[in-house]
Amino acid sequence: MTNGHIFPVNFLESLSGEPGFEREKFTNVHKIAEAPTSIRLNPFKKSSVKAGEQVPWCPEGHYLDTRPSFTFDPLFHAGCYYVQEASSTFIAHILKYIRQNDDEPVKLLDLCAAPGGKSTLINSAIGSNDLLVANEIIKTRVPVLCDNLNRWGTANTVVSNNDPRDFGRLTGFFDLILVDAPCSGSGMFRKDPQAMNEWSEANVNLCHQRQERILADVYPALKEDGYLIYSTCSYAHQENEDILDWLCEEFDMESVRIPINKDWGIVESQSSNKEGWGYRFYPDKLKGEGLFAACLKKREPAKQLYFSKSKENQKLPARELDIVKNYIRQPEDFYFFKVAENWMFIQKEHKPMVELLQKFLYLKKSGTRLGEVMGNELVPDHELALSIYINKDAVLQTGLSYEQAIQYLRRENIGLNTTAKGWNLMVFEGHPLGWAKLLPNRVNNYYPKELRILASLPPSERQSS
Repeated sequence: MTNGHIFPVNFLESLSGEPGFEREKFTNVHKIAEAPTSIRLNPFKKSSVKAGEQVPWCPEGHYLDTRPSFTFDPLFHAGCYYVQEASSTFIAHILKYIRQNDDEPVKLLDLCAAPGGKSTLINSAIGSNDLLVANEIIKTRVPVLCDNLNRWGTANTVVSNNDPRDFGRLTGFFDLILVDAPCSGSGMFRKDPQAMNEWSEANVNLCHQRQERILADVYPALKEDGYLIYSTCSYAHQENEDILDWLCEEFDMESVRIPINKDWGIVESQSSNKEGWGYRFYPDKLKGEGLFAACLKKREPAKQLYFSKSKENQKLPARELDIVKNYIRQPEDFYFFKVAENWMFIQKEHKPMVELLQKFLYLKKSGTRLGEVMGNELVPDHELALSIYINKDAVLQTGLSYEQAIQYLRRENIGLNTTAKGWNLMVFEGHPLGWAKLLPNRVNNYYPKELRILASLPPSERQSS
């Protein structure tokens, strides 16, 4: 039994030969141990979040002693941290190792990005001159990906909604591609016992075939000497080490060994044919859930796409441009453009890359949305409120108590004792939550309806994370 569930038929037997698998310890940890709760702090938004023990392989990752109600923590909504399973933050360790001597700007692709944990993790590890394309294959999952990247506050991201085969036309474009592949999900059994109902040997084999297709489709988009990071939340060798063998046999790729500390409890494995290095996470050996991760380097020459000369800048109304530039710190670093009536901005150096991506992909969003100019004022967008580039000196700010912040996040009426008028940035502990318009006799709450807290009862007392 595991948390009231029985392991699927043949599941334990299927793992008997897997590297690092110890049946008794594995089954016991599923019986008696609760899945640990962990968060990853946003390095761009320093806050008072009370973080506990550090995740060994991720400096910004921290375990929490208890699981608070994140829904009722304004700092969560402000993007000060992301609730992320500790094992999956190992991707940051891989990224740090392969980029340790690389100061050149890079283009990165997170192919299966929703809900956004690994995208925000990558975004924390790269510079503003690097560009991250966060792609989600399933259309209905794109909004949550956008929301989480918006909370993170950076502008060097593009969100796309494309099938992996669409990226095959971007030959040699990306310096690094992360494929956190759809899998049979056995690594999540402790955290999500319902995943057991989906597991079968047939499904493992089906996932293996799907993983090969995804990798084959996206492979041309990786440049020569570029890196592929591959991960799953499965224990099955068919979805892990066998995929490494297939990549090395089918394509000109070589395995990259990632240095790890033995005290971390990670199991280093090698594939049977090509001895590709893989890293296995078991919940009985470390504080985290099941994960497999590996890194490979592409040796095959790839014909690179060349950027054509950038198109002339969009003809923009100078008066509106002057208005919107005032809302951004160091506006000379950014390219401003309009999508319909909405003003957007992104780092200047990314303009030609975004124009090229638009030729091949369906882009849901590029950079950060500022808002719409109406008359002589900007009707500010929620994305601007959460941006780390907002010029706070250009906007009125209203500090909220915890109770007021919860009222605001629930999109309720807020009782404010202020004489301020017009658009105000609603702020909690120095961190913006969104916008409200203050009028002589009322406050118009502009927190997005789709993001509002719907839970009927707040906790009896504030629960910090």
